[in-house]
Amino acid sequence: MAAADLLGRARAGDGEAFRQLVERHRRELQVHCYRMLGSFQDAEDALQDTLLAAWQGLGAFEGRASLRTWLYRIATNRCLNARRAAARRPAKQWNVPGVEPPEPTRLGEVVWLEPFPDALLEGVADVPPGPEARYEQAESVSLAFVTALQVLPPRQVAVLLLRDVLGFPAADVAGMLDSTLDSVNSALKRARAALHRGLPPRPGREAAPAAGSPAEQALVARFVSAYESADLDALIALLTDDVFMSMPPMPLEYEGREVVARFCAGLFGAGRRFDLVPTRANGQPAFGAYLHAATGDRHGTGLIVVSLSGDRIGAMTRFESGALPWFGLPRSLPGRQDLP
Repeated sequence: MAAADLLGRARAGDGEAFRQLVERHRRELQVHCYRMLGSFQDAEDALQDTLLAAWQGLGAFEGRASLRTWLYRIATNRCLNARRAAARRPAKQWNVPGVEPPEPTRLGEVVWLEPFPDALLEGVADVPPGPEARYEQAESVSLAFVTALQVLPPRQVAVLLLRDVLGFPAADVAGMLDSTLDSVNSALKRARAALHRGLPPRPGREAAPAAGSPAEQALVARFVSAYESADLDALIALLTDDVFMSMPPMPLEYEGREVVARFCAGLFGAGRRFDLVPTRANGQPAFGAYLHAATGDRHGTGLIVVSLSGDRIGAMTRFESGALPWFGLPRSLPGRQDLP
């Protein structure tokens, strides 16, 4: 059915017509909310608020801009309100029994960060960004990029995403934010400078191998083998010299191979062993981590996302086990017969 017909039926109160009208934009709006908020759960709440507001306000939609632009206006402003008003989730204390972590390199600010399932990115990449976009899809959903956004002022984040990620014209962005063209251009300039500082170039950092490529598969297989066998030497050999490890909502952050090696040594101590179940998050390889219990059961302890650099691992981010269901992963795995 043509969009105009759906719009007419939706304005007349047809909920199914409205659903069909907005469904093609749902996933890209969810990703936009995630970039703005850094939290999968908060993004889902913001998306639902956006769709409800759109349904209730459809009669005011005059069609001077496209429906997509109108929906982005609503979503962006809902996210701005959320960032300004909501108390972020607090940091948590270290809670792994029997493991004493080394002194962290620093304490992270963005403890509310959550992973985003790649399965929900399907179809989003098919929506071409505007001609003024500066970032590719993979980079714009990476954990490093989303983390850097979270420390910028909310309005700067909105402008940068609408202009440099989605490629909306400056005049459209000004309309979405009830702002002026000069204000939008000024905010964009400041946001670009701040993001550049938050993502400093590292001359030694190589590009990641293409998703699903033989190079990525080989590196992932080596990582899984080392991690599951608790082969510390093999694991550390895969890391870059400046490897970075974080574990939101715990603020502990570690930078450098030596301190990450000490952290992993403590994690694998006392005979702790894990199985890793592959998935993908934020355009990167990810794994559900399951700890072997004395009974033979394997309990989910978290989700690990790895950032690749050439044939090495440049970052590891560990999230809590509450994220596992978002990726279709179980809370626990059946017992293994080969365990004592």
